Amino acid sequence: MMIKALRPLLRRSTYTGALFAYSAALASLPLLSFALLPALAWRSAPEGVLFVVVLVVWAALIALVGLARTTRRVLVLAARRLLHVVLPEPSAVRPPTTSPDAGPVAAVPAGSPASPGSPASPASGRWRTPLWLLLHVTLGWTGALASGLLLFLALALPGGWLSAELALSLFGRSARVTGGWQSWAVALACLLLAAVVCVLVTRALRWSAPRLLGPSTAERLALAADRERRLAERNRLAHELHDSIGHTLTTTTIQAAVAGELMSTDPAAARAALRSIEESARAALEDLDYVLGVLRERETETAGTAESAGAAPTRTLADLPELLERVRHTGAVVEWELSGEPTRVRGTLSRAAYRILQEGLTNAVRHGSGGPIAVRVTAGPDALELDVVNETGGAPRTGRPRAFPTSGHGLPGLAERVRLLHGEIDAGPDGPRRWRLAVRLPVRLSA
Repeated sequence: MMIKALRPLLRRSTYTGALFAYSAALASLPLLSFALLPALAWRSAPEGVLFVVVLVVWAALIALVGLARTTRRVLVLAARRLLHVVLPEPSAVRPPTTSPDAGPVAAVPAGSPASPGSPASPASGRWRTPLWLLLHVTLGWTGALASGLLLFLALALPGGWLSAELALSLFGRSARVTGGWQSWAVALACLLLAAVVCVLVTRALRWSAPRLLGPSTAERLALAADRERRLAERNRLAHELHDSIGHTLTTTTIQAAVAGELMSTDPAAARAALRSIEESARAALEDLDYVLGVLRERETETAGTAESAGAAPTRTLADLPELLERVRHTGAVVEWELSGEPTRVRGTLSRAAYRILQEGLTNAVRHGSGGPIAVRVTAGPDALELDVVNETGGAPRTGRPRAFPTSGHGLPGLAERVRLLHGEIDAGPDGPRRWRLAVRLPVRLSA
């Protein structure tokens, strides 16, 4: 028990924490000179009143310094390093963003506690920092005076240096320390008490730092919303990579096999397959560059620098013929039908429809038997309907790899994308040897 009680006295963090408190007392001295100005101007007032006025003005100036955001950031950084407390970095929550393909991402309602511009935003807890700074300075002065006096006694009493004597009076009994072993014992006790003062000051700062410098309730809500936004964005990027890179790898693998078989018998068809591989790889690299740029942008935001990710690839239903042509270069027979006015479908819905058809075609090429793939796009006044039907079973066609690894994320990713657009999805067998993907998305045609 004795060793356990002495452990805080032997820790370096105890004295770094006390030094942190004493530095606040030293830093407050310049403000004291300004606090003395009212007392100098009002010399006729009683000394007690002047003392109170100086203290009040001094405290007000300290609190005013605590209102600055830079002050809080410095205090949080110093508390983490010198007090060894866990405090998150004060961060400004960014306004809600909108995913280009999946609608709003972690949008924070206006007026909610997590809304940056609402009255209950993280700025509502700004008075906690001035309060902690006042406590910090008070503990610093109290600890500095107490430990300084004790250290002075510990150095002056042994051997009667400076002719020092100590008189103690308690409950009507008095004792005088004049020298000899008593002075050494009292000096040792003063050193111990000075260390205890450091422990108490450090513990008080460690107890108060998370409560006053840590995130408030509004800040926790804002940080949770920010984490949700980041997770949603990562999920969207994962969908983008799965749809784009997965489709490209599937088609290029089959195209490479077809080109290898046709190289000697039909060089023109082989060259066409190789050109399609080049175009598919270039499109996939564009998507990959964008995703990596977004990830780099998030890292530079965390580091406090700025780096633009560039414009997002905007493939829409207008790019559907190019997509179907790449699939045909794998040797697949694609039959497609357009009805209504798909070109009038714009924005998020058109981009999402392109990705849905891309994933449906990828699955048809991967898992189909090599028969015809039927694609139907119907743009009505109220809904956009997408259908992809392919044959299943049977032996794979010549030149096609016999098996493709699957991650199991394709259909769940499609279902999540459709759900965010408030649509309906149906994927499953359509007869004994057919598989059908049917998606219905609510739509508002542009004028």
